[in-house]
Amino acid sequence: MTLLTQQTGRYLLLFCALIALFTAIAHLSCIVLGEQCYRAQLAPRAIIESAIHGTLFAPLATVVIACIFIICALYALAGASAIVRLPLTRVAIYIIGSICILRGLATFPLLLSHPEMASTFAIIAGILWFLCGVGYLLGYKLMGYDEQL
Repeated sequence: MTLLTQQTGRYLLLFCALIALFTAIAHLSCIVLGEQCYRAQLAPRAIIESAIHGTLFAPLATVVIACIFIICALYALAGASAIVRLPLTRVAIYIIGSICILRGLATFPLLLSHPEMASTFAIIAGILWFLCGVGYLLGYKLMGYDEQL
């Protein structure tokens, strides 16, 4: 594996980590900003209702989702060798990358079946998650870990 190829893989994984961390922060901002923020981020109706009524469901669900994105970021950082390798890094990278690709690919059929959800935000998010999925898988491959097996 050449240094340039490995560096490209590192950049792809670092990009994915940044996107995941940004997403975690964006989700957490809903706790502070309230119902309108949940609505803008296309949260499910139950979450929006919880935010309106001030129940704990919305903030607790938001923290859980943010933690999932933080874990995704940590695995991207581990794959990029920016932090120590985490348990099951290879498996986690493949699962996260695959889920991101599926999330991105699901955007357009979902928008066709639910046109009321169609927005620039939804389309950009779908494209971004597809690219992140490719970034996780290709970045990890370019880092050369599979060749070490």
